[in-house]
Formats: sequence, C-alpha cells, structure tokens
Amino acid sequence: MSLPNDVLRKYQTAGKIAREVRQELKRFVREGQPLIDVCKNAEKLIGEKGGKPAFPCNVSIDEVAAHFTSPPNDKQIVPSNSVVKVDVGVHLDGYIADTAITICFNPAQTNLVRTAEKALETAVKTLYAGISTSKLGTAIENTIKAHGCKPISNLTGHQVGRYLIHTGKSIPNVSHLFGSKIKGGEVIAVEPFVTVVNGAGKVIEGDQKTIFRFVKHKSLRNPYAKRLLQHIERSYRTLPFAERWLVGAVPQQHLSEAFQELLRSKCLTSYPVFIEAHGKPVAQAEHTVLILEDGCEVLT
Repeated sequence: MSLPNDVLRKYQTAGKIAREVRQELKRFVREGQPLIDVCKNAEKLIGEKGGKPAFPCNVSIDEVAAHFTSPPNDKQIVPSNSVVKVDVGVHLDGYIADTAITICFNPAQTNLVRTAEKALETAVKTLYAGISTSKLGTAIENTIKAHGCKPISNLTGHQVGRYLIHTGKSIPNVSHLFGSKIKGGEVIAVEPFVTVVNGAGKVIEGDQKTIFRFVKHKSLRNPYAKRLLQHIERSYRTLPFAERWLVGAVPQQHLSEAFQELLRSKCLTSYPVFIEAHGKPVAQAEHTVLILEDGCEVLT
C-alpha cells in the first residue's frame, strides 16, 4: 500500500525538519547547559522551520532512558561526563516524524553510543514490506550484542499514525517468538535503546512525570480547569504536551490548581520517566521510516 502523494509530502517535510533540528541540537548541547534551554531551543527551531512539535523535546541523562522533558522553572543542567539522549518529534497536519540522537560527553561510553547507531543502521538495512517484527528484533539484538552491549528489552519502536505517536505495531529491539508482519506504506519509528553489558537491560518507571496527554472529557467544577482542558484538546489533540507549554492558557494564579484538577479527574494521562533498572547509562538512536516493498525510505 502506498501513501497518497499529499500525505507522503507532509511526512517527508516533517522528516526533513526533524533531521535539521537533530543536527543543530548536536552542535547546540553542551555540558553545564540548562536542560530547559535545550528543550525550548528544539521546540523553537521546529516552529521556525514550519513544523509543530509532535511531543515535548525529551532530554534524558545517563540512566534516564526516556520521557523526561523540563518542567516549568527547571534548574537542571547537562552534567559533566554524561550521556545525553535528545528525542524530538515534528508534525505537519498530524503527520509525524520522530528522531533521536545521543550526545556523549563521557569518553568511556563512546562505544555505547556507537552501538545504538550501528543497531539503527542494521534495522534500516533489514526493513522491507513483509518482514516480521521478530526477525527485525533479532537483527537489532544481534548487532547490539556483537558490539559488547545489551539491548533494553522493554522499550520498543512504534508505528505512528495521524496525531498518534504510538499506534498499531510495536517494533522490538530484541528477539521474540511471535511477531507481526510490517506492511508496505506503514510509517514506523525504529529506536534501539542500548545499555552496558552489566546493565539490567530493562527500564522501570520513575516517580517523576513531565509529559502529559489529553484522554477524555469529564464534568469539571473549576471553570479554569474546563477552559484549560479545552485549550489542551484544541492545541494538541491526542499528542503529548509539557506543562510548561500551558503558560498563558488561563491566568497564572489559577494554572496550577486547574492542571492538578485535570490530572485528578483523569482527563489527562501522564508518561512516567523510564530509568535503567540497574542505574546504568543508556544510549538511543532513532529514525522514522516509510516501509517500501524492497526496503524503506528514511524520513528523518
């Protein structure tokens, strides 16, 4: 199945923007830099290039594998000798391109980063219409182990849909017995997560939650909560967002209370930060690709 030409162009343009932003962030991120500056710069660049963020820029440090973005007034900085994963998403009219890079300031972990990149290269070379997710996962896992590292078994890539970051198939980074077929015309994000050989090879949920998503409407007593929910649904639909994006949606003195009511009422869901279970560093590399009959087109 092929995509309509107008849809394909939107995916390709979103991918081009994501690729350019990823490359600029590689030059931008430095030790000692406020994390919130990295997030805001990425999101600003996306807008300047004609796209919209598909989710808040993730900046995940060392053992934090995914799902951290700066909360309001974040004071954290990029630590010295750290392994920094920057994950950005761009959408045009809901069509999403998702990409990530690991920037390494720790000379002892350069192989970790190289392994994630090699695993992604393997995935791109292996993909074609009709391949099973099991075969793909095996190829990724074998590459990671051949480089002396360990895959994160419970983090996966994912199929993307319009206004949906995760939809349909999961794309594993390890071998498994039962896989589904990847079809031509599907758009998937492939993202190997890699840790050191003595890591747990899996992530656990941390207590912190900094990324949120609209789920459903409910009856709300607080008029500011009602107005805030309308703003969230109108602005982000089913895409994730950051609390810091909500400044100005309602008067500042009512924002925190309104936001907490939306969480308590389960109008919103949150994404827990994922942490390597043994506290070991994690590297990530990611592309979004369009599946073709004889291979794939890398969009990012």
